[in-house]
Amino acid sequence: MLRSNKGFFLLELLLSLSALLMLSLYLLPLLMGLRDQSRKLEIENSARKLMYEELQAKLLDSQTYNDYTILRNKVEYKIIWNDTESGAQKVVCVKVEKNAFMSESKVCGVLE
Repeated sequence: MLRSNKGFFLLELLLSLSALLMLSLYLLPLLMGLRDQSRKLEIENSARKLMYEELQAKLLDSQTYNDYTILRNKVEYKIIWNDTESGAQKVVCVKVEKNAFMSESKVCGVLE
């Protein structure tokens, strides 16, 4: 006799849940790694943008070259001015200290 089956078997439910668990165990670390990489790229791009803005500002008005710190999105960027080896040009470096999201990084550009 065939009877009407309107539900799932326990075995089907366990198999589907175990498949979801296996997929999540594999994909969760990948997603976390992608999030960390995107955060690092965001911080690095912000440092490059700050360096570019600083160079543009110094080209327009040549005032004194001061080192200072900017805090954006809970990340501290240190802007440091140095002389080149020849002494004729200035170099600006934007340094991001080691934090929870990334290790220390430094982006430099020459004022021409």
